[in-house]
Amino acid sequence: MASTGVGLIGFGVVGAGFIDVLGRNAEAIRQRLGFDVELLRVADLDIKTDRGIKLPKGMLTTDAMDVISDERIGVVVELIGGVEPAGSLVLEAIRRGKHVVTANKALLAERGDEIFEAAAAAGVNVAFEASVGGGIPIVRVIRESLSVDKITNVYGIINGTANYILTKMDFEGKSFSEALSEAQEAGYAEKADPSLDVDGLDTAHKLVILARLAYGIRVGMDDLYVEGIAGITPQDLEIAEEFGYRVKLLGIAKDVGGAVDLRVHPTLIRDDHLIAFVDGVNNAICVCGEASGETMLYGQGAGRLPTGVAVLGDVVDLVARVRLGVPARPAVTYLEPGLKLLAVDDVVTRYYLRFSTLDVPGVLAQITRVLGDNSISISSVIQKEHAERTDVVSIIMMTHEAKEADVRKALNEVDRLDVIKASTFVMRVED
Repeated sequence: MASTGVGLIGFGVVGAGFIDVLGRNAEAIRQRLGFDVELLRVADLDIKTDRGIKLPKGMLTTDAMDVISDERIGVVVELIGGVEPAGSLVLEAIRRGKHVVTANKALLAERGDEIFEAAAAAGVNVAFEASVGGGIPIVRVIRESLSVDKITNVYGIINGTANYILTKMDFEGKSFSEALSEAQEAGYAEKADPSLDVDGLDTAHKLVILARLAYGIRVGMDDLYVEGIAGITPQDLEIAEEFGYRVKLLGIAKDVGGAVDLRVHPTLIRDDHLIAFVDGVNNAICVCGEASGETMLYGQGAGRLPTGVAVLGDVVDLVARVRLGVPARPAVTYLEPGLKLLAVDDVVTRYYLRFSTLDVPGVLAQITRVLGDNSISISSVIQKEHAERTDVVSIIMMTHEAKEADVRKALNEVDRLDVIKASTFVMRVED
C-alpha cells in the first residue's frame, strides 16, 4: 500500500497531540482512504524532554531544514508558533514545492498574504483549520459549506483563556487578577506574559483569518479595533446580568451596508443567546448567512487532542488531494472589488458606561447633559456604592444606539468634570 511522507516542525503540546491522534487513527485512515499517512521526520529544538510518545530512532532532529529538505516529505506541518522563524520556514517549504499545514494564527494574521501568494505561485496548498477554534471546523465551514452564501456576520468566543477568566469572575465573584492567577496555575494562560489572551490579541489574530475567509478582503491587524478584559470587575458582570446580559470577549465581523465592521472587545450579549451559555475554556463561533441563517459551532477551542485532530484532518485532506492529482486551490479567495472596512468611529451600537463619581447632588444631571449634547440617549441607570470608599459611587448607564465617535467625544468631556474620579469604563452591546 502506498504512503505519503509528512514532516513535523514543532514537537510541543499540539505537535505531540497530532502524533498521538495519527497513531490512534492510522488504521482507520488506511481503511477509509486506502493509503497511509507516514510521519518521517520531527524537528524541535528540544528533543530530550519526554512527551509520552515513542518515535523511531533517527526520526527526531533539532534542525527544521532536515524536514524541509527531505525529498520523501510532501507535506510539512508547522506547529512552532510565532511569526519567526515559523514564517521563514514555511516560505522555504513552499519554495521547495511542499504543501503546508499550520495552526499558527499569529503568522497567518500578520504574514498570511505573503504566504498565500507564495503558495499560489508554487502551485501548493496551505491548510490552516487548527488556526481558529482548535478542534472546531470553522475554517472548512466558511470556506466550503457556506462559500455560496452571502455571510452577513461572523462573531464568537475564540479565546478560551479569556472566557475562563470571565467565567471565574462571573460565577465565583473573583477579581480579574485572582481569576488570571487561577488561569495561569491551570495552564490556560502564560505565566510570563498573558497579554496575548487577556488583551484580545489572540482573538484578533483569529478574527483576521475569519474575515479574510468570510468577506474575501485584504485585512491585517492594524485594521481591527482591539480591547481586552483587564478593566472588567465582578460588579460589571453582576450589573450586566441585572440588565439581562452576560459579558463575553467577542471577535466580531459584520457586513454593515457594504463595509466590514471588525472589532474585538468585551461585549454584553443577551443572556438568552446560546453564546451566553458558553463558559470555561470552551469556544463558540456563529456564522450568519443571508440564505442559510445562523449556524453556531461549539467546542474545545484549544488543547492537545482537539487541535491535533484539526491538524491531522488538514494533512489527510492534502495527501488525498495530491494522490488524486487535484490542483492546488487558493488558501483565500480575495473578491474584487472588495468590501471596504468600516472605521471604528462609524460603528453604531448600544453602550454600557460605568462612571466613578463623587457622591454629591447634581452628578447625574451633569453627566446626562454632556451625553445629551452629544446625541446619546439613556436607556437605563443603576447606582452602586463603592464598598471601599463611601464618598465615591458607581453610576452605570445603558444607552440607546449611538455612534462611536459621539460616545468618545462625550466621555472625553465627562471625564474632565470635577465630580468624576476615574476614567469612564465602556463596554459595547450586541443584541
